[in-house]
Amino acid sequence: MFIKNNPNAEFTPKTYIFGAKAAPGYLFAKQVIQMIYKLSLVIENDPVVRDKLKIFFLSDYRVTMAELMIPSADISEQISLASTEASGTGNMKLMMNGALTIGTLDGANVEIHEAVGENNIIIFGMKTHEVNDLKKAGYHPESFYHNNPRIRKTLDFINANHISGKSFPEIGETIKHHDPYMVLADFADYALAQTKAEELFNNKDVFNKMSLYNVAGAGIFAADRSINDYARDIWHTVKAAEKK
Repeated sequence: MFIKNNPNAEFTPKTYIFGAKAAPGYLFAKQVIQMIYKLSLVIENDPVVRDKLKIFFLSDYRVTMAELMIPSADISEQISLASTEASGTGNMKLMMNGALTIGTLDGANVEIHEAVGENNIIIFGMKTHEVNDLKKAGYHPESFYHNNPRIRKTLDFINANHISGKSFPEIGETIKHHDPYMVLADFADYALAQTKAEELFNNKDVFNKMSLYNVAGAGIFAADRSINDYARDIWHTVKAAEKK
């Protein structure tokens, strides 16, 4: 929407790559996948947008495809809600190949944050205690819809407009009225994180330095370290060479 409303404004071209699978019974996930694909068609057919923004949804995502994708990534988006423990080993692989993480303090993002330091990762969103506090107080996503014009325009577009021949009210209405993963609560901070990432990317010296810090800090995620920790702390075993 920013590009459409401001076609001559400065904008760093971006390519967003999605790879995912959904179980046969997971209807909502399949709808999200379809919406991403349909949106990519809209963008590609719009002469104002297509040279500034690209979306690719890669079907049949698997390890062999990841081996090609991950080394080419500049940014790793790990945006699960804090407390859900949904950011796993994929973000470690991206990080050790030099991608900077945009993420919440969830799952393995916490360990990456500890490994690379505050200045070499882009953290946004609520912390776990803030998520729990908001749940207890009562989370009402409609309030974010009514008070944030950007959110309102986006959800209205999803609900009412035909995205390459199809509308997706099930997605828009679910987020607007239920939003179990609190995406609307984290959205404004996520938008700021995207702006920061763009500024960093355009400062090559700073961006490359941060990237190198990520590669250098990845050693803690090595399999040898992990197995040694399990052997010592979980299995309470010793190496055969250490046995008398």
